[in-house]
Amino acid sequence: MRPDKPAAADHVDVDHIAEAARLERTAGLYPEDAEQLLLQAAAHLELAGARDRATTLYDRLLSAETPAGSPLLIRALKASNLWEYGHEAEARAIIDGVRAAAPRDPAPWVIVAESLESHDELEQAHETFTEAAALLLPARTPEPPYATHPLLFGRHRVRRLLGADHDEWDTLADRVSTAPVSLDELHDPKRVWSLGSENPAELRAEIARIQAELGSYREALSRPFPVAVLHWPAPELTELLTAYPSLSSEYPSHEAHLSTIESSLRELSASGTPNLGIVTGTVPSYEAFAASEASSPEDPSLLPQYATTLAARGRAVAWPPEGDGECWCGSGVAYGTCHGSD
Repeated sequence: MRPDKPAAADHVDVDHIAEAARLERTAGLYPEDAEQLLLQAAAHLELAGARDRATTLYDRLLSAETPAGSPLLIRALKASNLWEYGHEAEARAIIDGVRAAAPRDPAPWVIVAESLESHDELEQAHETFTEAAALLLPARTPEPPYATHPLLFGRHRVRRLLGADHDEWDTLADRVSTAPVSLDELHDPKRVWSLGSENPAELRAEIARIQAELGSYREALSRPFPVAVLHWPAPELTELLTAYPSLSSEYPSHEAHLSTIESSLRELSASGTPNLGIVTGTVPSYEAFAASEASSPEDPSLLPQYATTLAARGRAVAWPPEGDGECWCGSGVAYGTCHGSD
């Protein structure tokens, strides 16, 4: 699943060219988030069929004076796009380079493997998925990070197409899948045949499988935009309250602020709210947001809007931290012995 795919991509009334232009303008206003915004703009251009313009955006990110935060991800996206409009040799060269670099982020692996798969290079796609799994999941961990799920699912799908028997990673993929239909059914090569069937029962069964798969995709697409709570590190909160003392009623102390964050997230979790996250604010960013809203930073109603905007710009960190990860508060202590200890 491409991480840059717009959440509204399945809406036929989206003007992808206009949306790409809007995202490019927004990138100019928020240079610290330009990479994420321009990747989304490039995805819209691809959906509009303007693949040459999408390549220009990828090249712009790769040649920027400030090094890209995810250069291998950008190269993978560029390769996938190039292959789609006839530049196969260049795409293959980039894919080979991405694989040789052995990224620690699952996303570049998924993109290049899916590109190979979509062009019927199933053996190469299988090798790529397997290389990534061996690198990122060497211990066959029973609780693989969410970001690695597309690796497991993609590898399962390709192995199903190749007629390979299940192995440990396939079993793990089955276990972590939340789809109501098993992966063996979702990835059954015969599905394509049933789409051409005249048997109503077969067609209904296939529609049910497709709906289940789309549900999984929509769930994945929703994850970069979580319900997020705003966190101010101690120095930023001090600067905020010095500049805007009227906000002291919102933040009586830094300790109380941290406690409120944890309690709020636990309440949301207990109520069944999925996909929770934390966004970290900075005073300059908040002031810029207030100016863009033609409002004053002293307006407390701006604070949740600011948090939502940061989350939509890909700045949220999932809560709670996975395993024995460091606490979200920045203490450097494991979450389980810090704010997660109560």
